[in-house]
Amino acid sequence: MAFFVESFWGERNNGFDVLYHNMKHGHLSTKDLADFIRERATIEETYSRSMTKLAKSASNYTQLGTFAPVWDVFKTSTEKLASCHLDLVRRLQELIKEVHKYGDEQIKAYKKTKEDVSGTLEAVQNIQSITQALQKSKENYNAKCVEQERLKKEGATQREIEKAAVKSKKATDTYKLYVEKYAAFKSDFELKMTETAQKFQDIEEMHLLRMKEIIQSLSNTIKEIHLQIGEVHEEFINNMTNTTVESLIQKFAESKGTGKERPGPIEFEECNTSSVAEGIKPRKRKPFGLSGIMKKEKDTESVECPDADSVNFPDVDDEGYSIKPEATQDTKENHFYSSSDSDSEDDEPRRFHVEIKPVQPNNSSQYTMPSLDELKVSIGNITLSPAISRHSPAQMNQNSSSEELTKSKLSAPATEKGNSDFLAWDPLFSTSLESSSSASLASSSSSARPTTPLSVGTIVPPPRPASRPKLSTGKLSGINEIPRPFSPPLTSNSSPPPAAPLARAESISSISSSASLSAANTPTVGVSRGPSPVSLGNQDTLPVAVALTESVNAYFKGADPTKCIVKITGDMTISFPSGIIKVFTSNPSPAVLCFRVKNTSKLEQILPNAQLVYSDQSQSDSSTKDFWMNMQAITVYLKKLSEQNPSASYYNVDVLKYQVSSNGIQSTPLNLATYWKCDASTTDVRVDYKYNPESMSVPSTLSNVQVVVPVDGGVINMQSLPPAKWNADQMKACWKISNISEKSENGGSGSLRAKFELSGGPSKPATLAVQFISEGSTLSGADVELVGTGYRLSLLKKRFATGRYMADC
Repeated sequence: MAFFVESFWGERNNGFDVLYHNMKHGHLSTKDLADFIRERATIEETYSRSMTKLAKSASNYTQLGTFAPVWDVFKTSTEKLASCHLDLVRRLQELIKEVHKYGDEQIKAYKKTKEDVSGTLEAVQNIQSITQALQKSKENYNAKCVEQERLKKEGATQREIEKAAVKSKKATDTYKLYVEKYAAFKSDFELKMTETAQKFQDIEEMHLLRMKEIIQSLSNTIKEIHLQIGEVHEEFINNMTNTTVESLIQKFAESKGTGKERPGPIEFEECNTSSVAEGIKPRKRKPFGLSGIMKKEKDTESVECPDADSVNFPDVDDEGYSIKPEATQDTKENHFYSSSDSDSEDDEPRRFHVEIKPVQPNNSSQYTMPSLDELKVSIGNITLSPAISRHSPAQMNQNSSSEELTKSKLSAPATEKGNSDFLAWDPLFSTSLESSSSASLASSSSSARPTTPLSVGTIVPPPRPASRPKLSTGKLSGINEIPRPFSPPLTSNSSPPPAAPLARAESISSISSSASLSAANTPTVGVSRGPSPVSLGNQDTLPVAVALTESVNAYFKGADPTKCIVKITGDMTISFPSGIIKVFTSNPSPAVLCFRVKNTSKLEQILPNAQLVYSDQSQSDSSTKDFWMNMQAITVYLKKLSEQNPSASYYNVDVLKYQVSSNGIQSTPLNLATYWKCDASTTDVRVDYKYNPESMSVPSTLSNVQVVVPVDGGVINMQSLPPAKWNADQMKACWKISNISEKSENGGSGSLRAKFELSGGPSKPATLAVQFISEGSTLSGADVELVGTGYRLSLLKKRFATGRYMADC
């Protein structure tokens, strides 16, 4: 059974690459099997919880009637089923641990195998290189021989024939030399490749046997649990068989029976009139009513119905209420009952005087209408109850007291100025809230800004302080009088705040944009088109281009460097020439494209495209990461792109994304600080910027720099230095700087100043935005190189650009 030894040779000697990467795929299979078992365990756990919940609900069903004992049988059976599935979950989790342990053993074995087969890899590279050299020398030899024969037939001069003979002899010697070298390399390659192929086959056999053992353990576990489940069902059937109708009737009779004695006979008895009392004491009833509001009404009841003439009508007063008669002591003592059955035996005639007075107007001079700030403070303290519910009188009293407390807050004068006035958010990146506030709120003089929670992918500026430093009035240069440090030294002990997640910037270059997967998009300036598709041969190295594009997102707060929030992300794109698709499709096993990312010490996360790229997790070097392409998947993908756009010269594929570790303001290429001075008729704005070459791996020029500052309040005139353009429709001022670098004036530091004349001021300080791009360098310092043979790197393009780059005062 020598399958691998006989099946992985071929013309281009790519069998070693196929077997080596197939060995690494075994670890992926192990990981996938662990994920499958974990999903099964999750399903079983969910089912167990549902069965436990169902068993508890069986106890809540009605326990009335003769069917009630059957629910106990259901509950017991359901609890046992839930226990069986929970036991299966426990066993599957133990099996997952075993699979993970095997995966760790695989990684260790792969590292050892990689060292053992290094000699075979060298032999493969030698045979591939000597084969190409031999082919070229053979072609050269044939050409020189044909040229010599042609000169002889055409009757050329003896000198030309001798010169051609010399060239032919030299080509012959070179060709023979390569043939001898090829024979030596071939012998060494065959020997080492045979041993390596057998070693790879042994590894795969052990892997498959171990995987089959894991699957056998899984099936045995499920089988045992199903046997237990079958026993539970069998027990349930037996319990229901033993629960007969007679037994249910008997249980109900024993538990709910009212007694076995039947009623006895009753005989007629003569009436004894001597024991009948002479009269019945009248009973007094007090109708239901609130004490002190309703008067008591009296009526009499007697055992015998008296005649109409014997009825005593009670006396009434002038208002129509009945007057309680005064009973004598003798009447009470001679009465049939020992005492009155009234609710109060010692009631005496009482009257209540109720007087309702009209509401008097409040002429107190101390009451004042609540101010706007007091209303906003009170409204901010109102909370809505989650649902409408009934309250007891005590709760009603508490609510009443709460209402009185709220009223007292409204009427009390405010000692501090509220900070809940609304200011519009940055009109560049979010929707203004100004339309939702009333005119009275908009006219308030408070300068606080509302806060909203941070959301994923968005930078939200922190709340603006309630007070601003008073700036001296003056002309355009007046705002320059504020001396504030721009950025801390590199030895600062203050730790930068954690970077909030930011949305990825839209890249200008198609080779780094999210739309680069489309065949219609092509790389920008500097990306090589590669050789013509016609000139690509099977013996040539295939050209590919690589682009590293990074996006820097930053938020600056005033001139405080510790409040700077930074996040840097990047991606890697590979560009394939269109002619490479024909080479891939014509070759059933093309050479595997392997590449290495270097200088990864600053990269926090590297996420390869799981559908197209594999990664080597067994690497111990933290400064480099090795990856290789899934050639079958990339061939299918490029073929699909070619069908969508057959006229494209090359196709871009995103292969991985990463995040770069940042150190606050020290990681930003362009430091910013903004200052605002807002008056009723004018607004002064100053933006300080400073080029920071230490943030880049290689200092590079920032090109196409744009600074956009929104200003409201009805701008009617603008004075700026350097000159800026004012967009009246968008109410924004825009400065454009061609480039900023260390060679710029003042080492790349400067200020942008503007004075705005307003018709409806004062303005509200807003968040400004900055854009720039830099070619030829990255912030992370990451680099890429190709590993192995069959491909060459025709171009490596590096760049970084701004994402959401904002500054606030």
